[in-house]
Amino acid sequence: MKTFVTVIAVALGLFGLQAVAQNSTQDFVTKVAISDMFEIQSSKLAAQKGNAEVKSFAQRMIKDHTKTTEELKSIVGKSSKAKLPRVMDAEHQKKLAQLEKATGNEFNTVYASLQIQAHEEAVKLFETYSSVGEDAQLKAWAAKTLPSLKEHLEHAKKIGVAL
Repeated sequence: MKTFVTVIAVALGLFGLQAVAQNSTQDFVTKVAISDMFEIQSSKLAAQKGNAEVKSFAQRMIKDHTKTTEELKSIVGKSSKAKLPRVMDAEHQKKLAQLEKATGNEFNTVYASLQIQAHEEAVKLFETYSSVGEDAQLKAWAAKTLPSLKEHLEHAKKIGVAL
């Protein structure tokens, strides 16, 4: 009886570890996809409403985050059991609504602030997943993408300081 209980406990432990790994990958995929959606949509607004420096940065964000979205879709479609979200979560929709209401220099300031926050979160997310992620392809992609995200963060900080 004691052996049976031990076997069940080990099986449940292994199942628990597998569930954590799947949640970790799903969590990463969901956060990246939502972040990219927000980056693209907020940057499309910035490309219309921002000053010259903000517009230039926004164009780069649209280009780079469209690329990462396509890469993520490709990896998830080939190898991952994770599912891509179709819409932004409420938190990012609220941030986008805040940005839509802003005008003039307030818009530039809000956009820069949101970009700094988004890229700080993305850098942490990609650093963590590239170190301990469970899906080998996503882990390699996170490591490859990380330098670009760090560059985005530094550029967003420079814009924020200039405003």
